[in-house]
Amino acid sequence: MKLGVALPVIDREVGGDPAAIREFAQAAEAIGYQDLATPDHVLGVNAASRPDWGDRNTSADLFQDPFVLFGFLAACTETIEFSTQLLILAQRQTVLVAKQAACLDVLCGGRFRLGIGVGWNPVEFTGLNENFHNRGRRSEEQVQVMKALWAEPHVTFAGKYHRIEDAGINPLPPRRGIPLWYGGHADVTLERVVKWGDGWLPLAYGPGDEAKVAFDKLRRMAEAAGRDPDSIGIDTRVAAGIGDEREWRDIVQFWKSCGVTRLTLTTYSGRGHLRRIAGRTLADHLGAIKRYWNAVADLL
Repeated sequence: MKLGVALPVIDREVGGDPAAIREFAQAAEAIGYQDLATPDHVLGVNAASRPDWGDRNTSADLFQDPFVLFGFLAACTETIEFSTQLLILAQRQTVLVAKQAACLDVLCGGRFRLGIGVGWNPVEFTGLNENFHNRGRRSEEQVQVMKALWAEPHVTFAGKYHRIEDAGINPLPPRRGIPLWYGGHADVTLERVVKWGDGWLPLAYGPGDEAKVAFDKLRRMAEAAGRDPDSIGIDTRVAAGIGDEREWRDIVQFWKSCGVTRLTLTTYSGRGHLRRIAGRTLADHLGAIKRYWNAVADLL
C-alpha cells in the first residue's frame, strides 16, 4: 500500500506562496510519501451573495490550477508522483485536458495519474460555458477521446459531443496512456471505473462497514464484467487532525485489510470523517505529515 499526501494549498499560508509549496513537496518526498494530491476548482462563489451556501467551497478558498501546480513541482522533485483529486473533467474542453495531461506526464517523467470527477457546483459550469446537467454522460465520451489521443499520433473520432478529423496531440505521454482514476460514490461511477478506470477514489468513506460494502460491490461488478478486481486500485483518505498514533495505525491496518492500495493523508480537510489540523502554517503542516509518517510507515 502506498501513502500519499494532499497539498494543503487551500491554506493561504502554503497555497499562496510558491516557496512554501515547493518546500512542502520536497519535504514530503524526503520523508517518504509516494504521491502528492491536489483538489480542483476554477470558480468560487461570493458567499456574501449566497447566505444559504453552507460550508461548501467559496471564493475564499484558494485552489491552484492542478496542471500549472504540478508542472511547477515537476521541476522541484524527482520521484514523488502527482494526482488530481479530483479534476472536474466535464467543465473543461476534452482535447485541451488530454494535451495538458500529456505535457505534464512528459515533464514529470511519467509520474502523473489523472483523478476525475463530475463536479457538484453548477456555478462553475455556467462560468466555463459547459452544461451541468449532462456532465456524467458527456464525461464518458471525454474519457474515450482522451484515451484515443494519448495512444495514437492521429485520431478520427465522431461522437455525440466530440468530433476530431484525423488530428492528434504532440507530445504523447511516455506510456501512451495516463492512469485514470474516478472519484464519486454512485453506482454509475463504479460502472465507469470497471469499464475505463485504473482505480477508484472513494474519498467520502470513513473506515467501517459502509466502505467494505462498497468495495465488495466494486469487485463483484468487475468480476461480472470479466475484469480482474485486483487490477483496480482503491485510494481513500486519512487525516492527521484527529486521533493519535495508535488510532492512525488502527485505521491504516483497517484499510489495508480491505484491499485499499493507496492512502492519501490530508491535513487541511474537515469534512465528513476527516478533521483538519489546528494550525495553518507551513511548519504546522510539515510537522503533522512527519508525525503521521513516523507512526504508520512500517505498516505500508
